[in-house]
Amino acid sequence: MKDISCKLLVIGAGPGGYVCAIRAAQLGVDTVIVDPARPGGTCLNVGCIPSKALIHAADEFAAAKRRAIGDTLGISAAKPQINLAQTMEWKDGIVTRLTGGISGLLKKAGVKRVGGHARFRDGRTVEVDTDTGIQVIHAAFVVIATGSAPVALPALPFGQRVISSTQALALTQVPATLAVIGGGYIGLELGTAFAKLGAKVTVIEAAPRILPPYDADLTRPVMKRLKECGVKVLCDTRAVGLSNEGVLKVDGNDDESRIKADKILVTVGREPVTDGWGREELALEMDGAFVRIDQHCQTAMRGIYAIGDVTGEPMLAHRAMAQGDLVARIVAGQKLEWDKPAIPEVCFTDPEIVSVGLSPDQARDTGHEMKTGIFPLSANGRAMTMQADQGFVRVLARADNHVVLGIQAVGQGVSELSTAFGLALEMQARLEDIAATVHAHPTLGEALQEAAMTALGQALHV
Repeated sequence: MKDISCKLLVIGAGPGGYVCAIRAAQLGVDTVIVDPARPGGTCLNVGCIPSKALIHAADEFAAAKRRAIGDTLGISAAKPQINLAQTMEWKDGIVTRLTGGISGLLKKAGVKRVGGHARFRDGRTVEVDTDTGIQVIHAAFVVIATGSAPVALPALPFGQRVISSTQALALTQVPATLAVIGGGYIGLELGTAFAKLGAKVTVIEAAPRILPPYDADLTRPVMKRLKECGVKVLCDTRAVGLSNEGVLKVDGNDDESRIKADKILVTVGREPVTDGWGREELALEMDGAFVRIDQHCQTAMRGIYAIGDVTGEPMLAHRAMAQGDLVARIVAGQKLEWDKPAIPEVCFTDPEIVSVGLSPDQARDTGHEMKTGIFPLSANGRAMTMQADQGFVRVLARADNHVVLGIQAVGQGVSELSTAFGLALEMQARLEDIAATVHAHPTLGEALQEAAMTALGQALHV
């Protein structure tokens, strides 16, 4: 097989990799991208997109069940049924549509795709194990975008009964009982969805409360909703393995030490994929498990870049995309560096959580006196009309110059506010800027304006 030479080689076609390849090709860079699977990576194939599809289906089913007994809107319906196999087919159709679209975009941009597992021979040469043999690629620049994978527990290896998030998104029947190990965003998103679909769900979290990275004010509404959905939550509890009878054994403050579950979903985190692509052939520096990069996303080896989950937290698709775009522009000759003060973090729980910028604790640690404005969604007309008036929007700003340092929200549909939150921080908005911007009525977005007004002592609707 004839060797390939290019200016830029991207290893991994997830959100960071394919964005990097498309942008580079658009800028006139001869680009090759390598991945063993269809483009889109974890996010599009077995992560962000399919999980949100499942969450939507679960919400629709839960709403239909409420209609079956009549609700406050005066709407009633026949008893609903769920065909999870059909739901999964619909979900897979969305994934196929999106991944096919990415394939088309790569082709349109002029990116050459090579299917297979890539492995470095040295800093400028990679061999790809394809279906038809070994393809050697020589590149002036290489981007490592190998992503991450679910973390397994030694005492509970993945199999037919103990499953990862990837396997959970391929189930064709709703398990009667489901144990979720890990009360982070992945576990709660999927656990809540399956509870709404009819499973009896138990969440096991080692920390004192769910969603440990977020403050208690944000997580409290989520905990309340979990109870309403019939989800049992065991905090300060660890899963220790299976008994001889196949029962999940846990160790915690709760009296319960054995949990019967048809499926056990392990969601204790994700780990970077740093093995299998020849890292040992390179002189890379590591930050723990992650590849160390500088402000240009360059590794310790000149000409080799790394982006996305393999480079550390936050392990988010939109961070990877932004890094991919940055590296493409740098390879094309632009003088840029990473300077992103606002990377939104979103939990698609029920209700949703959004956090951009500094949390209250982080803001206090800056040493600046802070102004805080909180507006409850119970005072927002649009939230009321959607039966979604639980939660709030919170704005944190410096007291001396009113520059906004952080914005958080919890509530139904608040994920759609994340762009406005990020834009406010990126533009270094002051409280006065947000308060003086005309917000459409009636919308959830008004809560951001009202929170800024509250911080200024100019509240209107509370």
